[in-house]
Amino acid sequence: MSGAIEESGCSFRVPHRMLGRTGLQVSCLGFGAGPVSGLMTGNNLELQFETLKALYEVGINWIDTAAGYGNGSSEKSIGRVLAMLPIEVSREFHVATKVRIDLNSPLSFADQVRFSVEASLQRLQLPKVSLLQLHNGVTVRRNDQPSSVGMADVLNSGGILDALKSVQVEGHADFLGLTGTGAAEQMRAVVNTREFDTIQVPYNLFNPSAGCQVADDFVEQNYGSILEDCRSVGMGCFAIRVFAGGALLRQPPSDHTLKTRYFPLDLYHRDLDRAASLDDGVSESGLLGRASLIRQSIQFALSHPAIHSAIIGFAAPGHIVDAVRAVNRIHWH
Repeated sequence: MSGAIEESGCSFRVPHRMLGRTGLQVSCLGFGAGPVSGLMTGNNLELQFETLKALYEVGINWIDTAAGYGNGSSEKSIGRVLAMLPIEVSREFHVATKVRIDLNSPLSFADQVRFSVEASLQRLQLPKVSLLQLHNGVTVRRNDQPSSVGMADVLNSGGILDALKSVQVEGHADFLGLTGTGAAEQMRAVVNTREFDTIQVPYNLFNPSAGCQVADDFVEQNYGSILEDCRSVGMGCFAIRVFAGGALLRQPPSDHTLKTRYFPLDLYHRDLDRAASLDDGVSESGLLGRASLIRQSIQFALSHPAIHSAIIGFAAPGHIVDAVRAVNRIHWH
């Protein structure tokens, strides 16, 4: 794989940034091992191996997964490939995973977190993860959004936060994080407790609301400039859905997009319509257009002062090359 990257002319290594108050140095691009790209939830071990090797070669050291990605198949694939890589390579990666609380489960929050983390570590073949994140959004009431939990579920004594802290104290996770897809005011209140070290939040050209004020008639979910609150308390911040699930690149919806409850298909189609109006400098071959869209999307995400890394769902080593080239061509101000 090293030869493939060299032949592509991609010798640039991505810069690293301090992840908020954690003290971790993380690459400004991270690898999203979720079901949209389908790489790590699939079965192509050779391609998985070559992709993680390529990540290492360009300096990408962050892998984001979740217990729910492919019902554990993403974590299992990551664990298998990390075990195949030389130890000096695999130890360079930070792995982040997530716990999704099932409000219909008879188990306590503490038991759900413990069982989920134990199963994740077994699949990942790791003694601990760098970051353990709550995968549920936080809203006013339970299930105001799909699988969302209430703020009291998180913060009350014996709640989700206490459960997460318990496995952290036991050494299974270095830091704790949030998925910032819930209601803005409730997410803001949880952020301002300073109990969580990081957050990952949707932030892209079509929905910039996590990073700025939007008009009153903004039709999509308004994340309420949550990044400013995160920055003020020193949280590490990851941008997710940088390409709007692929719509910004004018791709057809992934198999996952066709069935997920969390970012529904009608949103994807609205984003496709928005993408059609972008000025991307398309060449006759169309290659310039795609490269320009990748650069615009990554530059937008990384230009926000609160964002430390943009999580991207690479499906092959060539996609890593495209993204790294884009970073190399960004003119930072």
